[in-house]
Amino acid sequence: MHFDLNLLWPVAAAMAAGGLIGMERTYQGHPAGFRTHTLVCLTSCMLMLAAMHQATWTFVALPGQNVVIDPTRMAHGLLTGIGFLCAGVIFREGFSVKGLTTAASLWTTSAIGVLFGVGMPMLALVGTAATLTVLAILRLLDARLPHIAVLDITLTWVRGQAPSERALRDLLAEFGIKAMRIGHVVGREGVNHEHIVKAKGPTPLDIDGLCRRLTERPDVAGFSVIPRDE
Repeated sequence: MHFDLNLLWPVAAAMAAGGLIGMERTYQGHPAGFRTHTLVCLTSCMLMLAAMHQATWTFVALPGQNVVIDPTRMAHGLLTGIGFLCAGVIFREGFSVKGLTTAASLWTTSAIGVLFGVGMPMLALVGTAATLTVLAILRLLDARLPHIAVLDITLTWVRGQAPSERALRDLLAEFGIKAMRIGHVVGREGVNHEHIVKAKGPTPLDIDGLCRRLTERPDVAGFSVIPRDE
């Protein structure tokens, strides 16, 4: 048994690449951060290294059979299996689906680990730089681009004073907000009536003005206005 230095640098590089991507996710406050991305990239790299060095494995072929080495099967398994981990960071809150960007970064990090494992360091480094550019730098550009903001609005009305959908749409339209979908939640014997609204509008939205109007209305028992985030 001897220590192969050629197995060291891909593992170290994969840990560094995964750690850099994970640091950005941690800084942004997402659940899958530094350690998760580091482990994903490290594991992908180690499994691909093992697949690429199958000739050194200790196994005995059955009589009359040839052993065919196919590392691509390991890559397929990795990129399929990472989907289960990605699914764990995607969740639904109201009408919003969150965690998609973090899931995509985990998938990309796994692919970068695969590239280090198969001996394509230049492509892996380019992929790492491109991923960090998308996550960190393009975030700043995205904030400056004109776009449509999506909101989750929950309105709780005093018993018997809930407005019609048309009146609610008109109220939101005063502040440049368009209700795309309105759900109703009614308590037993009509004690509470909630409107759960998925709305959108061009940025910047007058959220402060909407909140002031809702606060001043005596028929509003409570409300929440939550911008959708990734």
